[in-house]
Amino acid sequence: MKKARRLDGGNTKPQGESCALCKLSDDDPAIFGEKITLKEHKLSVHYFCLLTSCGVYQRGKDNEGVFGFLVDDIIREVRRAGRLTCCVCKKKGACVGCCVKSCRKMIHFPCGKKQEFVSQFTGLFPSYCADHSPSQSLSVGLDASLPQSCSICLEPIDPVLSYSILKCPSCHNSWFHRDCVQRQAYNAGLFFFRCTLCNNKEFFQEEMLRMGIFIPERDASWELEANAFSELLEVYESCDALTCLCNNGRTHSAGKGWFELIRCRLCGSRGTHRKCSGLKVDTRDWACTDCTQATDGKASLVGSPQGTQRRSLSSKRHQSPICSSVSCKRPFLLQRSGSPEELVQSLVPQLYPNSVQLEVSGLQALSAGLELVRRADFDPTHTLSVRFKDETQTAFSKCQQDSNSGRQYFLKLLMQQIQESVVFEGPEGYKNLALDSKALREDLYFDIGCLLALCLVHGRQPVAFFSHGLYQCLFNHPANRPLSITHMTPDTHFTRQVTRIAEAKSLNELKEVMEESWDYLELAGCNRPISSLAERAALVEDLVSFTMITRMQLPLQRFREGLQTLGIFDQVQLFPTDFCSVFCEATDHLTAQTVGHLFTVIFSEQEEKLNQETPVVSFWRHFLLECEVGRSSVSLQDLLHFATGAKKLAAVNLQPPPSISFLHPTSPSPSGFQEEEKKGEEGKEEVLFPQSKPGASCLLLPVATSYQAFKHSMEQAVSHHVHLLPT
Repeated sequence: MKKARRLDGGNTKPQGESCALCKLSDDDPAIFGEKITLKEHKLSVHYFCLLTSCGVYQRGKDNEGVFGFLVDDIIREVRRAGRLTCCVCKKKGACVGCCVKSCRKMIHFPCGKKQEFVSQFTGLFPSYCADHSPSQSLSVGLDASLPQSCSICLEPIDPVLSYSILKCPSCHNSWFHRDCVQRQAYNAGLFFFRCTLCNNKEFFQEEMLRMGIFIPERDASWELEANAFSELLEVYESCDALTCLCNNGRTHSAGKGWFELIRCRLCGSRGTHRKCSGLKVDTRDWACTDCTQATDGKASLVGSPQGTQRRSLSSKRHQSPICSSVSCKRPFLLQRSGSPEELVQSLVPQLYPNSVQLEVSGLQALSAGLELVRRADFDPTHTLSVRFKDETQTAFSKCQQDSNSGRQYFLKLLMQQIQESVVFEGPEGYKNLALDSKALREDLYFDIGCLLALCLVHGRQPVAFFSHGLYQCLFNHPANRPLSITHMTPDTHFTRQVTRIAEAKSLNELKEVMEESWDYLELAGCNRPISSLAERAALVEDLVSFTMITRMQLPLQRFREGLQTLGIFDQVQLFPTDFCSVFCEATDHLTAQTVGHLFTVIFSEQEEKLNQETPVVSFWRHFLLECEVGRSSVSLQDLLHFATGAKKLAAVNLQPPPSISFLHPTSPSPSGFQEEEKKGEEGKEEVLFPQSKPGASCLLLPVATSYQAFKHSMEQAVSHHVHLLPT
């Protein structure tokens, strides 16, 4: 659970004050935790002393007491500890005990470090004495050459695993002092704490927590310092020409013209006025002498693969404002990171009201999107203003020209065409990346990743068509789990070859299949002799890994870099489990109940209209049931598509929440709706049809006097929309 902000500076005790639990005045946050004081209660405590104490829990809110530890509870714990003697210093006040029931050792938290007590800062925060504490061991087969220095401070170490010497569980080559890794964890925080050699994060953090290292749930300390990287935003502002001709000096830069200061487009650390270097008045592309010599006069060689310099679309990862280093000591309290909708919504504040104009010819949304992201001045934070035009250059309907509706329609159309593009292969809703040489030359994988990020943030449109294998290749989730044949694209040449190898029932049959697939095995580096059928599983795993990862490294890398637009990739890496349902097809079965619960019914305030609308709600629910069991000419999928514009429940845009209103015979149709009304012969009752506006997530139900009339109008409108209109 993310905690509240730090207590203000006035609540931090000076060096001379002592902790009420351990009686020490030391103030080292990395070793003892923050020392907090409540002046009105004349109480000062180390945060780690509170976390590891046996008789106190966080029963208050985060802003109460000391990070949720109530003052009365702390005072009771001080009194309880005052009756217990520390087995190290023999003084009263021992509040930390070994959690093994048969062990009676009690200590002060600082004394425990001297006696090799291990306190785990997770779960219920148990502590263990030296006799019962967890330990590490050398891996079987580890090279005899052990590290001789700490990988953090680089000081010499005795290569013997102990309380004070720990190692990385992943690479086994990174050994370090306990105090060094604790200070690294305190400074790096949860998001940046990892092995200094192999860069492993998940297993490394899990092992360090087991061995008693405190990892604060906040961003790194260098990220929290105000204006820490402000110098990176400064640009070079001086003319380096041998003779500067500007009367106002070398640092003067006019808005335009001869004396506008331009910088080297390669290094950015040299500058000149146009007049001073004999350049033309409209010159923008200039390289300094050092860079020109370094590239043998061919400065264009360092350009992008497409020949023009592409601006970086990646942005700094958006973090929630976590500024506290506190953990949580609450029994049986689960920690959640938030729903995918909330996580994507947290990226929206990056967007600016500045709009970029985008014109779409016909239904060519993907072509328009590619043209957009390939513009030299493209900025993903600008709001999209979309205008549709058909082949004869006449405007589309007014609904699609509306700023919000047109943008939503464009993004939904774009998502559908991305799924059908050449960079993906496989059945609908289960797509893997396809290897396409032309797409690589055109850098299409990067562009598609960028467009998917735009759809997620600008339109909050879930992807919902990735296979779980593709999701694992991109984001390593589930972590470090081998891929299987089920993750490969069905009915492809490679999949059929791997399947034949996996289904070989004898050693001779396996060798025959391998001989027929010799070229594929040679390409994958797996053309090795097989002496038993037991080696088949390892061979299949290597072939799957080659097919989905090794040969796809460049497409996967460019696709990841495209997804870094607006911080999407980094956000997914932080919460891969939550985002899995956003990128992969949802397995929720569409039922009348799920569709019914999706909409909020908004009744009229007038009593007369309310009486007419009440039976229509019953008609609506009965109609959903008939669609589910097949007693209607339209399906629930058709109805969902008509009402929300989404073909799957996972793709429904919940911003704003879907709602139902009512269309009365005498009420005018709201602006922006596609009205479909049919009047009967003179003297007969007017027949109304349902209306929808997917961009506003609103459905208008016709007020009818009988269920048959309601069903007839619903079926006609939905069928017309699904089968006749472009989707």
